[in-house]
Order: sequence, then structure tokens, then C-alpha cells
Amino acid sequence: MSNIIVEGGRPLNGSLSPSANKNAVLPVLCATLLTQAPVTLSNVPDITDVHLMLDFFRKLGSEVAVDFDTGKVRLHHGPGIRPDAVLPVGMRSSVMLIPPMLHRFGQAILETDAKGCTLGSREIDPHIDLFKAFGATVHGAAGNVVIEMAGQAQAIHHWLDYASVTTTENFIMCALSAQGTSRLINAACEPHVQELCAFLTSMGVKLTGTGTSTITVEGGIPLAEAHHSFEEDFHEVATFLALSAMTGGDMRIRNGVPHHFPLLDRTFAKFGVTVEHKDGWSRVAARDPHVQRPFTAHMLPKVEAAPWPYIPADLLPIFIALGACTNGSMLYWNKVYEGALGWSSELSKFGVQTVLCDPHRLITLGSSDHLTPAEVESPYIIRVAIALLMVACAVPGRSTILNADPIRRAHPRFAENLCALGADVEWVGTRQSDAG
Repeated sequence: MSNIIVEGGRPLNGSLSPSANKNAVLPVLCATLLTQAPVTLSNVPDITDVHLMLDFFRKLGSEVAVDFDTGKVRLHHGPGIRPDAVLPVGMRSSVMLIPPMLHRFGQAILETDAKGCTLGSREIDPHIDLFKAFGATVHGAAGNVVIEMAGQAQAIHHWLDYASVTTTENFIMCALSAQGTSRLINAACEPHVQELCAFLTSMGVKLTGTGTSTITVEGGIPLAEAHHSFEEDFHEVATFLALSAMTGGDMRIRNGVPHHFPLLDRTFAKFGVTVEHKDGWSRVAARDPHVQRPFTAHMLPKVEAAPWPYIPADLLPIFIALGACTNGSMLYWNKVYEGALGWSSELSKFGVQTVLCDPHRLITLGSSDHLTPAEVESPYIIRVAIALLMVACAVPGRSTILNADPIRRAHPRFAENLCALGADVEWVGTRQSDAG
């Protein structure tokens, strides 16, 4: 894997436009396979998982035209595509190709090591239960999972065990192929799920409940040609806002989705950071480098991460990095993934004092005056690699982030964008071709 060397302690200044959200781009790419009409996508990021998905489409025989310099992708999955391509190996989003593969070919084969970041255990049982509910048969063959659909699926009413993003997206795509109106209760409502719904609506889908916990989809409607431009990634916007505060800089981040930020803004305020949104841009308007004392003074202030509309678990490492460089104590509670806070031992190498309470809760005892540069190693978790890079940028001196390649899975040119803002960041070593 590649490493990143950082000469930290430099304020980051300037303006930038974030990339699109990987978690919106990948399900939309999967959903394009549901139609034989051409689809044009804009603001598509040049990231590993997108390359894997487009390579899969080429193997199917689809027409794929790509210009990553402009972010334009044009896809046409015509009637002559072939069903013999193997789903991308080792990539969690492969599971979202199953509904369109069932729709087009009646069969999909999933290799059992489909995965994403190393964030605790991720089961595929909710997906299997969903496919069976729509009438599919599921069996094992040669170590793989084979899903088959004989005939047209029938509409269902389904209640998820928990609000899973990818299972919600798979429900929507399965429901589009089913005859009748399907309903999902306890649906995920994250911004990337909302963007998938907006994309499908632009193709003529009749869908209600976007952004809520109950989604209704009318199936059996042919999907029309579509043009879609992806929104800025709210994760990346929040990340650069935190970096601006941590480095004492003044950054303006293009943000077309400020309606997703009220809770994020209040969370920043707990760290003494005032965020301003104006005319399509976001910036840190004021910074007090102290954790703000809550009214209930005997309680630790906390950041709770859970399914949207809570603070997303993906952003918890970003706020932990901010807390590491803020004076005062803060409790972080990951209600989604068990064991996802073990990387806090790497923070201690910078001199950050932490207390790992249990597999779900962590306390930072922030004291920015005592932080020193360090060599740290990132686990295979995108936001953790970024969080360690953020701390390195804030701490004066030379730091190294080992195994930093996960950053490239979600954020094209992330290090290069930092350099344009005044950071001294350099990739070294051999880049690994990520899978997952």
C-alpha cells in the first residue's frame, strides 16, 4: 500500500469543490443496469470502486464512455448485453448489482467475500431475506451465493430489522422489477439513499417517502433515458470544514446540500466551531479551540453516531480528529459498528489522550499544546485514514500515515486538493489496486 508523508502545522486557505459521494454514485451506477435506455452522469469521481463497476459493465458488453477530467460518464446497457460477467470481487457494493442482474438475466452470482471497509461484522442476511421475499431462490455453489428469479417478482410489504442503507437501496431496485406496489418500513433515509431516489424519479419511477423511514415504490414501469449530476459529498464538505478549523485556516467549500447540515453545524459548535453557509459555499466563520461546556455541567458533552438523521458513523472519525486538536473532553458513541474505535491507539502516537470505554464508546481528553508528529498506521477504513491525515496536518512537523490507500476509495485527489490549499502532503510507495 501507499503511505502519505505530511509536513504539518500549516493553515489551509482557499476554495475547493468536493467530489461526489461514493455511497451515492455506486448505487446509481448499479441502477443504470435496470434500463435499456442511455444514461448520462455528471460529477462522477475518479475512484477505485467506480473503475471496478465500469469494468464490470464493459464485460457485460455495455457501451461505456468515460471522461474523468470532466466527470462525465455515458452508459447504455442495450438488449445485447451478456450475463456471463462475474460481479466485482471484494467490493461491498457488488451486492447492489444483484437486483438489476435478476431483472435483466434472472440470475446473479455473488462471491462470498464481498466487503467494504473493516468496520465490524457486516452480514448479507438482510439482503438474502429481501431477495427471497420478492420470490428469488438462493443457494450455494462452489463457495458462492447463487440468486435466481423465475418469472416476474411480485410486490411485497417488508419491514427491515434495522435501517440498512444498501438493503434499502436493494429493496427499491427489486420493487421496480416487481408487479404492483411495494412498501418498505424502517427504511434508511441517508442523503445518498435520497439521491438514488431522485435519480430514479428522473427516469419516471413513481416513488414516495424519500427521506423518511417508509418508502413506497410502484413497480413494472419502464425506465426512461436520464441525465443526472451528483451532489457534493456532505462527508467531504464536513471533513474540509474540520480541517479548516484544526489548521487555523480559512477555506471556502462549495456545498449544494446545506439542508443536510443543521445537526452537523450544532455538532461543530460543541467543539467551538461556528459554520456559515452562504451563496452555495460553506466556511468556518469562528473558532474557539475549546470544547463547549454543556448546560448539564456534570455530564461529558458527546457526539452520537447512528443511522441518519443522526450524525453518520462515517463522520465520527472526523469529529474525533477535531476533538484530538481541541482543548477539553468529548465522548463519542458509535451506535452502528462494534469495535470501530480501536484505531484510537494510533492517535496516542501523536500524544492524544484517549479512553476506550467499550467497543462502542471513546473519550478524547484534548490538549492541543502537547501533540507531536508521529508515524501511524491506518486500518482499512476510509474515514479513519482521513482522520489520521487530518491530525497530521494540524500538528507541526513531519508525520507519516502508513497504508493510506483507503482514502482513494472515496476521495479522488484528496491529498492533491490539500496541497492546493497550502498543505505539504506527498504520496510515497506503490499504489495498491484496491478492491472493496
